[in-house]
Amino acid sequence: MAAAEEDASRPFAGLSDVFISEDIPVEGDINVPMGSASKRGGEDEFSTLDEPVKETILRDLRAVGNKFVHVLYPKRSSALLRDWDLWGPLLLCVTLALLLQGGAADSDDQGGPQFAEVFVIIWFGSIIITLNSKLLGGTISFFQSLCVLGYCIMPLTVAMVVCRIVLLGGPGPISFAVRLIVVTASFGWSTFASTAFLADSQPPNRKALVVYPVFLFYFVIGWIVLTFSPSQ
Repeated sequence: MAAAEEDASRPFAGLSDVFISEDIPVEGDINVPMGSASKRGGEDEFSTLDEPVKETILRDLRAVGNKFVHVLYPKRSSALLRDWDLWGPLLLCVTLALLLQGGAADSDDQGGPQFAEVFVIIWFGSIIITLNSKLLGGTISFFQSLCVLGYCIMPLTVAMVVCRIVLLGGPGPISFAVRLIVVTASFGWSTFASTAFLADSQPPNRKALVVYPVFLFYFVIGWIVLTFSPSQ
């Protein structure tokens, strides 16, 4: 009876014997800040708990800037996947949505891209592509895929800025030709950059099934950018 009461008073006593292997794969990058008392290799563990807010903001801004650089020079690298975030995609999505406001189709109620519609197209499209990748056996995590697809919108956002500047001179065949070249180059850039980061996470015999939705996703965004015309 005494032994039974002692076991009941310590329901979690057996958890101290549980061992978790370090070989278990974990998607994404998980960093657990440790206290100053814990050490690894004789050095104190880095902790963000005592870090000033300014340093945290600057560190996050540098991380976002580094990811933009990776999109500018796309190559097969895990840097954009290892430390994923959604700050950059959110910034690009808001910027693109703001630049697409004030179109001629908006004022005529002909279904021009509104702010919420751009958000739905970008985020819903990214989620569909990510789910398709996971169903096809991709090893990339959900938020890593959203990070890559969102950051690779940057060339099309830059193309939208260029198109707005070109349209200041008025519409015309020359203006359309310049915008067509810029949007086409940006569309190819976005597609190539995203597939460069996502290629290694897919089975070799199913890469085409993953690239095709990505192609359509950036094609739709590029078409919206190309067909934009400012209201008079």
